[in-house]
Amino acid sequence: MELTQALAVLDDASEALDQTVSALPPRRWSRPTPARGWNIATQIGHLVWSDEVSLRALRRDPELEQFLARVAGSAVSGFVDRGARERAALPVLHLLHEWRAGRRALARAVLEADPGGRVNLLGQQVLPRTLVAARIVETWAHALDVYDALAMQAPSTAGVNVVARMGMRTREASFRARDIELPVAAVRVDLAAAHGERLEFGPADAPESVAGDAWSFAAVVTQRRNVADVKLDVAGDGAARWMRIAQAFGGVPTNGPAPGARLEWHR
Repeated sequence: MELTQALAVLDDASEALDQTVSALPPRRWSRPTPARGWNIATQIGHLVWSDEVSLRALRRDPELEQFLARVAGSAVSGFVDRGARERAALPVLHLLHEWRAGRRALARAVLEADPGGRVNLLGQQVLPRTLVAARIVETWAHALDVYDALAMQAPSTAGVNVVARMGMRTREASFRARDIELPVAAVRVDLAAAHGERLEFGPADAPESVAGDAWSFAAVVTQRRNVADVKLDVAGDGAARWMRIAQAFGGVPTNGPAPGARLEWHR
């Protein structure tokens, strides 16, 4: 996917969420989401914080190394949580302004960056296109937290395909993050996406497989749904183990919801 196309996908996912939350009265921003201790404002505050970190990386902020050292020297989850809460404390209109301005600044910085030059994103050296893909994954996942909190059906955006592809590519990383040996058997992933498109990964003759729709796979690899609650057919022990620990985003390993847990938000 070309960089401009990836930015358009990111904007699509962000704008869909923006339209949803900007229509809410300020009091509803305090509504809890499935992420423990986070309300809707915290979810948006986290996206603002993440955009700020990404922008500093792209601009090669000379103070970034010191910032990353503080991250490494603290509980990462606490560091991220603090950043989200600080921004969530802003008045709603101010928070929306910061989010929108940050998204625009990030898009400009991506287009101005050397497409072949790697940047330091929370300790990982990534290309600008990978940074954008990571922002799509994070935006899509946290948007789903908000839609679940509001008992809404998530709107269809092109981001789901990017999330699914990232989930495919991070299979080995999901095991490595937990110091678990990668299963020997290859896995074939075959997903139905919008407009008749198919997303495929792995050898066609692989002995194990994951098949179904792209949204279900994306929801599992972002740990927003348990594999038991979505439309996926999983064949093989190694494939089943992967779906239990799949993690399409970086950082410390985390666990997804128990069967049925996220469905409770729609009842």
